[in-house]
Amino acid sequence: MLNVGKLNEGVVLDHIEAGRSMDLYRYLKLDKMDCCVAIIKNAHSNKMGKKDIIKVECPIDQLDLNVLGFIDHRITVNIIQHGEIVSKKELSLPKQLVNIIHCKNPRCITSIEQGLDQIFFLADEEKEIYRCRYCEEKYRSSRKKK
Repeated sequence: MLNVGKLNEGVVLDHIEAGRSMDLYRYLKLDKMDCCVAIIKNAHSNKMGKKDIIKVECPIDQLDLNVLGFIDHRITVNIIQHGEIVSKKELSLPKQLVNIIHCKNPRCITSIEQGLDQIFFLADEEKEIYRCRYCEEKYRSSRKKK
């Protein structure tokens, strides 16, 4: 059995859909942070069959949980202090995303103005639909079907 040591202070991201941990690694920009990261892929899970787990040894305020909520708001976020779980954070779909998704409308101002932030707002929480702040172009989460 694989044994990954305890964290003293940090975050454990659990119940990640199997195979998605590297996507989270990139979205969270963990490659640019100076912290210890452990990625466990395809771990056995009674609830999910298989799952990924990411352990990050850093203060929680260094991570953008809005990105996690957008990618999969069912991920469990365990906050670790002094080697123990002190709290669990509930994720939800963020009301606004900045520079996470990009507008595909070729007529949108963001296609012309390269330095402009890509801002999307949550238009329909049930269907997980976001819209571009500038042109209202629709972005539907790949997790939800029509």
